[in-house]
Amino acid sequence: MTNSPLPVVGIGADGWTGLTTAAQAALRQAEVILGGRRHLDLLPEDITAERAPWPSPMLPALPGLLDAHAGRRIAVLASGDPMFYGVGATLARLLGPTAVRVLPHPSAAALACARLGWPAEDVEVVSVVGRPLAGLLLSLAPGRRLLVLSADAGSPAAIAGLLRESGYGASGITVAEQLGGPGERRTAGSALNPPAGPFDPLNLVAVECVADGGVTPLPRVPGLPDDTYATTDGQLTKREIRAITLARLGPLPGQLLWDVGAGSGSVGIEWMRAHPSCRAIAVESQASRAAHIAGNAEALGVPGLTVVVGAAPAALVDLPSPDAVFVGGGVTADGVLDACWAALRPGGRLVANAVTVESETVVAGWRARLGGELTRISISRATPVGGFTGWRPAMPITQWVVTK
Repeated sequence: MTNSPLPVVGIGADGWTGLTTAAQAALRQAEVILGGRRHLDLLPEDITAERAPWPSPMLPALPGLLDAHAGRRIAVLASGDPMFYGVGATLARLLGPTAVRVLPHPSAAALACARLGWPAEDVEVVSVVGRPLAGLLLSLAPGRRLLVLSADAGSPAAIAGLLRESGYGASGITVAEQLGGPGERRTAGSALNPPAGPFDPLNLVAVECVADGGVTPLPRVPGLPDDTYATTDGQLTKREIRAITLARLGPLPGQLLWDVGAGSGSVGIEWMRAHPSCRAIAVESQASRAAHIAGNAEALGVPGLTVVVGAAPAALVDLPSPDAVFVGGGVTADGVLDACWAALRPGGRLVANAVTVESETVVAGWRARLGGELTRISISRATPVGGFTGWRPAMPITQWVVTK
């Protein structure tokens, strides 16, 4: 590569004629143009640069591909806005923001909002390109408008099927193909009666969420009903305790949680539901529970939850450093709290819940050494007592919270 910033040109379905003068000039001056085959095929014949299609998979090969053309004038051709779910963001991370010059085209999402009359600020964009379809579940809520970036021609049918299975069959869907190009087409329907294909691989799906009758939408705030989770043996942080625990853990966008002794995975799952960029690692020693954790995570829209099968502290070795740690099981195991505290980032939060006298003794000892807060949490539920109603207390929880 030369010392000049790398031009990253966004191109739409309208091809060469839709590019600005500056974008066309950047491509004419290039000796090598990197891009997807579909994008390279949109270039006119008088562009003399070598055309180098992306290899598959692209990301691992990207540094070597740039090195192979060192010293030559390179340009990159990308889809729409390269900084919107595109290669522009990857190149900016790899080379540094000053080493790239992005020349964007309107994104597919911007074009869809323009066609549908939807205010962009009120629309949530979800990508299923290289991502599990189940991630869409997190965004479903009555009245929400979604733009789903499709992976291929089969995505519209898969999205409609997911909506039906999730109790959102009444949702309106519009499949928009080749937006901005001469072959642009929009077809409307519903998840129950979806538009008929076949569809162009270059498409997105607009969804107007409508819950079916009898469906209870799930909120993003912590404390989902206990029966939301599948369990092997009832190992589950109950909803009231879970809500208090998540409040003390304080999920923030982009942060990573260790859920140690994860049971059914509820704390890690609800941490990730707090924001799409929140990450979590669930550590569970029993394989049967770990299988339920993965299933619960997918069903609740956070299939990106990482599940580590193994006993702490050994299972914690080499995991990325967390911003917060929850120890819901294994408080009394040798070395668990030591390993969690050592790995925790400065300013991070550790929350440990104790149920037994022995585990209370452990957290009390740690509080004496490091400080923090101890709280006793007692929950009672109304249950029948003969022909009357009485309060049945659950086992109290002693919660230790400390910031590093």
